[in-house]
Amino acid sequence: MLVTNLAILVLAGFVGFVVISKVPNTLHTPLMSGTNAIHGIVILGGLIVLGLSGDGTLNKVLLVIAITFGTINVVGGFLVTDRMLGMFKSKPEPKREAAE
Repeated sequence: MLVTNLAILVLAGFVGFVVISKVPNTLHTPLMSGTNAIHGIVILGGLIVLGLSGDGTLNKVLLVIAITFGTINVVGGFLVTDRMLGMFKSKPEPKREAAE
């Protein structure tokens, strides 16, 4: 069972790397925004599971760590996405002085 789970993890990582490496540069920003939204749902699920979990201290500690890392990932992803979108905004032209 452990070997099967490890094989699935390695294959999923490889497939994810191959798929993401083939995404054109113009699609990275929308892809990051979608990933951040999905990860936000994962954080919400972690909070719900944490609230419904029983007496397992180890489970609660692992959930808090997972929620913390997920939150850092979402906030950092939105900051990077905002910065990337800012690169596409046109810069205001400098005002010319009136001719005398």
